[in-house]
Amino acid sequence: MEDDKIEKIKEGFWPKVKKVAGKVPFLPDAIALYYAMLDPDTPLKAKLTIAGALAYFLTPFDAIPDILFGAGYIDDAGVVAAVLTAASIYVKDEHKKKAKDFLNSGQIEIKETPDK
Repeated sequence: MEDDKIEKIKEGFWPKVKKVAGKVPFLPDAIALYYAMLDPDTPLKAKLTIAGALAYFLTPFDAIPDILFGAGYIDDAGVVAAVLTAASIYVKDEHKKKAKDFLNSGQIEIKETPDK
């Protein structure tokens, strides 16, 4: 059951990252959490907590719908920030570096948000 939840996150995570790149400032934190979830040294309880936050980030049906420009990711940011704080002991510098390296690698096209 727990493995199924993590597998679903793994399937949907990178497409969502590519979709929101450049639109959400907490993306490096979400990616670092993803790498912490995959780390074999992270305890199962922490992995499941992280998976829950990432599942919330992945689903378009949440407290504030993601389609609302400008406000749609506020609740997602709060969930990611809360879990990042709660699981900070398991989010290692190597996870943060992997996230930063991925974002700087050019593997995704960063779409700039339009100026208002």
